[in-house]
Amino acid sequence: MSPSETQAILSLSLLAAFVDGQKHDRERAEIKRIAEGLSQADGVQLPTLYQDVLMKRVSLASVAGALASPESRQLAYEMAVCVCDADGVQSVPEQAFLAEARTLLKLDPTSARQFSQDAEAMAAAPLGAPSVSPAQPLPAGAAAASPSAAGVDEAELDRAILNASITNGALELLPESLSTMAIIPLQMRLVYRIGQSYGYTLDSGHIKDFLATLGVGLTSQYLEQAGRKLLGGLLGKLGGGLLRGVGNQAVSSGMSFAATYALGQVARRYYAGGRTLSAQTLKDTYASVAREAQGLQGRYLPAMQEQARTLDAGKVLAMVRGG
Repeated sequence: MSPSETQAILSLSLLAAFVDGQKHDRERAEIKRIAEGLSQADGVQLPTLYQDVLMKRVSLASVAGALASPESRQLAYEMAVCVCDADGVQSVPEQAFLAEARTLLKLDPTSARQFSQDAEAMAAAPLGAPSVSPAQPLPAGAAAASPSAAGVDEAELDRAILNASITNGALELLPESLSTMAIIPLQMRLVYRIGQSYGYTLDSGHIKDFLATLGVGLTSQYLEQAGRKLLGGLLGKLGGGLLRGVGNQAVSSGMSFAATYALGQVARRYYAGGRTLSAQTLKDTYASVAREAQGLQGRYLPAMQEQARTLDAGKVLAMVRGG
């Protein structure tokens, strides 16, 4: 893929992120941080792209015109769909934006709509559906010595957090756009399960607010994950692209592992304590646990790689839906 096509794909993703005009200031700040923080590659200047989009110096038509190959046009559309669905099902402005994108990118309508429907199914997946992932040994000291007063099996909850973290690390190794998007609904389901364990029945709005309090944006998180994969040359590859890219993605998958692990552990403390922790305490605790979790990444990277080899787009979609 040429640098101009990579730039156009990222520009289209940023256009999609702001199309509905509903982004909270903190989410906008996260997107800006990501644009400034991602490494430059192949001459792509993400901070400049961010400013171009906000200042309306680029348009959907101009970006689409910069995508020459069918593969780059398809990938651009897929990333735009996932950006729109990252924080929930598509709004009316997002639906109109994606319909125009399909036309300008000259995509096959049937396959493009099917991809959008699959992404919508992920965004609308019920929080309470069961999710199964291989059991892993706990890191030293992770399990509590005994169940809490409420009868929660703390050791089992620690295993669930660890398994979810390994699964999300594995998903970031996969080249498909939908696999990257699946990380967010699986994180939300993890929080739902933890809250339920302590007697709280949560809805998606509460969980989104909880994630935002920790500084975990939904749209921004997808953009960071997908942006790293795109700039690293993994996103969109097929077949052998996975095995060739596994080593290069070790750091990124470690980030997803650490983010999910920290999210689960902080949620456990929050709901076990009766939701009394302040917003600043939650944010500080999340940052601290995420740093600690980065030290576990090397230990569980082989498990992430092994799980990645057993997954494909169909299995990922079924997993998010609760299969």
